[in-house]
Amino acid sequence: MTDFRPETRTVHPPQPPVQDSRPITMPIYQTSGFTFDDPAVMAEAMGRPDGAFVYGRYTNPTVRSLELAVAGLEGGAGAIATGSGMGAINTVLLGLLEPGDHLIAQRSLYGGTAAMINELVGRFGIAVTYVPENDPDALRAAVRPETRLVYLETISNPMTLVADLPGMCAVARELGITSVVDNTFATPMLCRPIEHGADIVLHSTTKYLSGHTDVVGGIAIFADAARYEKMWHFAIELGASADPFATWLTLRGLQTLALRMERHCSNAAFLATRLAGHPAVAAVHWPGLPSHPSYEAAGKLLSGFGGVFSFDLAGGRAAGEKFMSSVRLALLAPSLGGVETLVLHPATTSHRSLSAEELARNGIGEGTVRISVGIEHPEDLWADVSQALA
Repeated sequence: MTDFRPETRTVHPPQPPVQDSRPITMPIYQTSGFTFDDPAVMAEAMGRPDGAFVYGRYTNPTVRSLELAVAGLEGGAGAIATGSGMGAINTVLLGLLEPGDHLIAQRSLYGGTAAMINELVGRFGIAVTYVPENDPDALRAAVRPETRLVYLETISNPMTLVADLPGMCAVARELGITSVVDNTFATPMLCRPIEHGADIVLHSTTKYLSGHTDVVGGIAIFADAARYEKMWHFAIELGASADPFATWLTLRGLQTLALRMERHCSNAAFLATRLAGHPAVAAVHWPGLPSHPSYEAAGKLLSGFGGVFSFDLAGGRAAGEKFMSSVRLALLAPSLGGVETLVLHPATTSHRSLSAEELARNGIGEGTVRISVGIEHPEDLWADVSQALA
């Protein structure tokens, strides 16, 4: 570069190679593309998910590091990182469904997923049937010749119902139907759906995988290598690609996932147990409580009961609004899975797109509050929650 003029040299700074050592953590490859010496190598890279890095929309070293890490944790053959959790959900739904197809989904779903399914029904003529998350016989009875997809959540949002993954996925596999499982609430630390027969696993990496409320991202993991490669070609044209800096933050958070999940689960157990005995609380929806309908299923499927749960206040919506405006340590905010404790009112936030009938079908009432329990000291959290209830 010393042969060029200053105006040119400022555009092309030196890029020293890393020799005889390597970085401790994965660097951020904050570049939109990569340069080649051989045109043939570049041409081949355009068509392979595991080829040379060529363009940021396809993948880059930082993004691929996360894809390999999460695919490894989930036991998958490959993964596609996306710019948001809904990006991962839509990549899978749009990539697998065509007009006239039939989708079977569990009744209790994240509001964004339910809204997207309604869009598919209205725009593309996709038919949908809702079944309980724990009833393989109902799933079998709902199957049609045009059924292409079964959609489940390991732990449902926000009522924390636990799906019968072994039973539901076995029916789907027997009948040649692709099973998709959103594993965001459980993470690979509590459950690995592919081990129970799932074909595709989804995460909003915004939540527990990154864990610090500073990232928006998603990822889809595929049990089968051929399906992964086919979906990769669709995903790069869809353009829901992950950003390398957000991906790097997720990699940083992933390193403490196991430790954080232990504390999230233990703090949730502490709060859920105390709330269950409080006179202002009508019901607590956490699968670690014997009163929860998924208690036995959760004990068989999960290695922990999760850090998110909902509870119904006896005073209805007015009590819920009063509670959420009275907490001081917990924060009234969307999202979940971060180190800090967050509360929200599902009926008017995460599930606001659902009708009154759909809310009732999901068990969400006017006085339902969702709490994502952080890693603070449990007694401090209880002090805050109890003063807000008072």
